[in-house]
Amino acid sequence: MNWRSPSWWPFGRRGSRVSKGPEAALFQGLRIRLTLWYCLVLCAALVIFSVILYLGARYFLITPIEDMTSEHAHDHVYTLLAGAPGRACSTFGSPVRFGSPSPDHQGGAVFEMVACYDQNGMLVVTSETPLLPPAFLSNSLAKKALQTGWEADTVNTGGQIGRVYRVAQAVQNPNGKGYIGVVMVGNSIQVQQNALNLILILLLSIGGLTLLGAGLGGLFLANRALEPARLAWRNQQRFIGDAAHELRTPLTLLRADSEVLLRSRENLAPEDAELLEDIVTETERMSTLAANMLTLARLDNHTTHREHEVINLTDLALGDVRRVQALADQLGISLQVESHDGALIIGDQVLLEQAVLILLDNAIKYNRPNGRVTISTEVKDKYAILNVSDTGIGIAAEHLPHLGERFYRVDKARSREAGGSGLGLSIAKGIAEAHGGTLTLSSVPDQGTTVSLKLPLAQSTKTHHDAGMEEGVISLPETRF
Repeated sequence: MNWRSPSWWPFGRRGSRVSKGPEAALFQGLRIRLTLWYCLVLCAALVIFSVILYLGARYFLITPIEDMTSEHAHDHVYTLLAGAPGRACSTFGSPVRFGSPSPDHQGGAVFEMVACYDQNGMLVVTSETPLLPPAFLSNSLAKKALQTGWEADTVNTGGQIGRVYRVAQAVQNPNGKGYIGVVMVGNSIQVQQNALNLILILLLSIGGLTLLGAGLGGLFLANRALEPARLAWRNQQRFIGDAAHELRTPLTLLRADSEVLLRSRENLAPEDAELLEDIVTETERMSTLAANMLTLARLDNHTTHREHEVINLTDLALGDVRRVQALADQLGISLQVESHDGALIIGDQVLLEQAVLILLDNAIKYNRPNGRVTISTEVKDKYAILNVSDTGIGIAAEHLPHLGERFYRVDKARSREAGGSGLGLSIAKGIAEAHGGTLTLSSVPDQGTTVSLKLPLAQSTKTHHDAGMEEGVISLPETRF
């Protein structure tokens, strides 16, 4: 086991997305989505649990004090109406200096504060008034109570008292007309608030650590859950490769036999000769398709032997241009090359020639009569870029994201007419990714298409190729596109 790059860790291997082929992006996306779903479900459960716990703790810690403060406010109002204003506007117990709690204060005791206001909301000064915090004596709550009859809020008085829950109860005039004043009672809830803050910090800390663990565990579980899918993918790729390989021999024999029979065309009925020509055409098409499928299967399974040599991308492009010149002349397409001699890369020349041939073949076949194909090479940001531009029919924007998908063809009728199977760009893209590069397309309908093959320069890929290229013993077949 490679402990430096575990299979379940998404960042364990540099360039793993490139080295693992097209299935890497699929399974990487699935693994991330599964992990995100694990984390989202757990996060939702944690949020619900935390909210219920916090609200429950607040209810049991704060609500009793709020209820007690409201009851005491009613008691003070009753005492005031009973004709004892001095007692109603002071604590029922012995007075306490709130800025300096008594020695018997253990941190959980509640010190009640009482203040009275007249019918205009002005503070009525008593012997205890100087002992009360200024923030508690603010008359804003009393003025609201004169309008509504009852109000409550929480203020921060600072110091050791901290947050205080206040209740302002308006005193009804005995004759039933208006209010004669307001009695305000307050109790400190700082100890309870500290407990709630501690609970909140614990919930956030434990929740964060739990989500982190869920993310790491989710990656592991997702990797285990996807293992059957990866096995099925490998079996499918192996089956495709084996089937394509087995089909090549009978197709070759069928085509050869048909061509032998066609040599004696004069001894055949005209309709028989036409049938044999159709057989030759279709077997050639099927042979191309089987070869393409075999190429893709070997690229996916990394069983393709790849050479590591320094290649001048411009020279490679010029060589491919010479190979397609006859086809271009036949269709009336002009070829133009704009070269950059410094575009040196490391890779397998046969594979890269195959990728460039695919791009040139598409640019010629899907061009307009008397059109033009421009091949240019450039060096940009440690990358060598080969651009193939044509003046063809172009591709609609909705098709661009799907180009490179296997068997995807914009115009199926015209592609079949031109001999395409929808695998050419897939092969070119696979070859580009096998060399640590990318293949991108841009197109404007009725104006043309540009395909860019972007590959790392030789000096920037030497280490990558030395470390990441896999060895194989199977060579690619010669394939027509």
